Amino acid sequence: MAGQGLRTLGIAFKDLTEDDMEKLKEVDKNGIPVLEKKGLNLIGIFGIYDPPRNEVPDAIQACKKTQIKVRMVTGDNHITAFAIARSIGIANDNSIAMIGEEFRKEVGGIVCDECKTELCDCPRNSKNAGDRKVRNDVVGNFENFKKVIGHLDVLARSQPEDKYTLVTELKQMGSVVAIAGDGAKDALALKKANIGFAMGIAGTELIQEVADIILLDSNFSSIVKAVKWGRSVYDNIQRFIKFQLTVNVVVITCAIVGALTIKQSPLTASQLLWVNLIMDTLASLALATETPTDDFLNPPYLT
Repeated sequence: MAGQGLRTLGIAFKDLTEDDMEKLKEVDKNGIPVLEKKGLNLIGIFGIYDPPRNEVPDAIQACKKTQIKVRMVTGDNHITAFAIARSIGIANDNSIAMIGEEFRKEVGGIVCDECKTELCDCPRNSKNAGDRKVRNDVVGNFENFKKVIGHLDVLARSQPEDKYTLVTELKQMGSVVAIAGDGAKDALALKKANIGFAMGIAGTELIQEVADIILLDSNFSSIVKAVKWGRSVYDNIQRFIKFQLTVNVVVITCAIVGALTIKQSPLTASQLLWVNLIMDTLASLALATETPTDDFLNPPYLT
């Protein structure tokens, strides 16, 4: 069932006596009644299918087209997570799926770059640092991380610190990292990432305060739209600056040539005012308000 992307649920029963009812109060370290751990009669195992939204596979392909690497970090069983990742296009035959505990052992967890320990007295921010060096988090074994990360597409049975570790070291490798989350436990990873996306419907207030962008529809495909709009704004600003530089260079050149040849500027003050009026208003409206197109998702996109 897990290999088909189903979450498994086992249902069992047990006849209890009055003495057994008292023993129900005895629980293990995980809060599970000890009495429920043996002697049960299995009724059956059910597979629960939580289908991804129809637009998610297309959004994943759009991300790949625009050279954005998508990874899944989840608390689900690694077999289930990998099956879902394959169905929506995140994973392929060359991908690997790791569980959080295995990932932490492989990369050595998060340590202080200065002390090389997980816990230390180094200040977390510059306000409390004084003359001391601010703590910089890194993974314990960066070489192992570089070996693993190339094919790591699914991280299952993960903890919040696993997301933080992944974001931290991807940034150290020079990547621009965006992460989406909905729970308060994701806040640290979202704050560490270059761009943090919070779910508007399912997201908590804390995660929405930390995030840079809130997805009001809680839809993954909205991330692709955000990329397209962000690149469009950047491109519009570039075009406006190029236009301003071009016009100003022409005006300055005319003024200098006029001063050297006819001993006066060829443009009067009112004419210069008119030129600037056109440059700063009509040009900005024309160049800075163009809507994005799908061309912004086509590689290579150079910033």
